[in-house]
Amino acid sequence: MPTTKLAIVGAGAVGSTIAYACLMRGVAKHIVIYDVNAAKTRAETLDLNHGMQFVPMATLEGSDDVEICRDATVIVITAGAKQKIGQSRMDLAAMNVDLCRSLIPKLLAVAPDAVMLLVTNPVDVMTFVAQKLSGLPTGRVFGSGTVLDSSRFRFLIAQRLKVAVQSVHATIVGEHGDSEIPLWSSASIANLPLHDWAVQGHGKLTVRDRADIFQEVKNSAARIIEGKGATNYAIGLATAKILEAVLHDENRVLPVSSLLTDYRGISEVCLSVPCIVHRAGVDTTLPVPLNPAELAGLQNSAETIRASLKTLGF
Repeated sequence: MPTTKLAIVGAGAVGSTIAYACLMRGVAKHIVIYDVNAAKTRAETLDLNHGMQFVPMATLEGSDDVEICRDATVIVITAGAKQKIGQSRMDLAAMNVDLCRSLIPKLLAVAPDAVMLLVTNPVDVMTFVAQKLSGLPTGRVFGSGTVLDSSRFRFLIAQRLKVAVQSVHATIVGEHGDSEIPLWSSASIANLPLHDWAVQGHGKLTVRDRADIFQEVKNSAARIIEGKGATNYAIGLATAKILEAVLHDENRVLPVSSLLTDYRGISEVCLSVPCIVHRAGVDTTLPVPLNPAELAGLQNSAETIRASLKTLGF
């Protein structure tokens, strides 16, 4: 196998934590960080390199010159305005779209064959913008979507029912934001449908429990930002898992954000549904079962994203 090169755009809290998570998991042999803040990039790169003895061997470099991204296999875009206390992800849209307009052509000039993974918020809007600006095939541009939301969802269910989070199978779809949808109807624990779960000593989810869990999923980022200024660890790990699916050609099913075409009647918008992810990016979306309320919620989520895109001229 040729050496894979992972380029991370942005040396902030999210970008540097993605680099750290990828080093720990041995995701790529060659990792580069690109950021216009040269001092920050040098410092993050130096700090990470000082721990190289304790992780699977790799090469890590950083620069404020986009040339460092040349011939990257995958480019992860984390650069953008940071979400502040009380600010929604959609509030970031205009500033980050302007950044995308200048950044995408530069990246394509040095890595025209790369798969692009968007992590910058609002991720569904940014993924659509990157798709349109790049002109790349649909599957080669996608966003981290609701992979993190689904992880939060599973953690909270596992916590309430006192089971290992790895045994919980439950997904959030739609926007990575306020209009996202929990798929309660298909949620399960070890193949037992969640609506049938009533195990002695491990409880059963009430309607109130479900409402509380979903509300906490939606409020998680705001709570973390209020306490420490940014979310970084969980999104770093989530992104590393997505990158493994691509760079290791895993055909892993993940709820990433990609451009949909006639998915449950939804087209020309990027939002998250379970997809097969491999070396070329997103292979195909999966027609997961949705009850009428979930379908209506997904369609509403699409309209929410579409309305934001319209205000931005897309």
